[in-house]
Amino acid sequence: METALRTALLDHLRADAALMAAINLVDEAEIERASAPWLALVASAAIDWSTKTHAGREVRVAFELRLHGDDPVTGANIAEQVDARVLSLPADLAGFRVVTAQFLRGQAERRERNARAILREYRFRLLASD
Repeated sequence: METALRTALLDHLRADAALMAAINLVDEAEIERASAPWLALVASAAIDWSTKTHAGREVRVAFELRLHGDDPVTGANIAEQVDARVLSLPADLAGFRVVTAQFLRGQAERRERNARAILREYRFRLLASD
């Protein structure tokens, strides 16, 4: 379920025309060679969240938004778009159902050469569908 969730999230983010107008690329792992701004799914971890009748997983997913520039407001606006899109993932997907989707935490940091990174972490609770 973890891999299927990662794929579904990437596809869902890429399908948002407004978000894709604001960033250059959405992909897995850090994309150092792509020109900023870009969004990468940089980590995920899963634990059991099964019930008596259905297999389940709790999956934590982390994204990094990489930008360049002096204006932190631009990054904050894009991060809000990412939050809204991630949390709007449809509940019924191939092979599983999203029971809950929750924003957990965010972190912003300034990096060398005028780069900015905004990290976002989310939790999804999933049950296998029949």
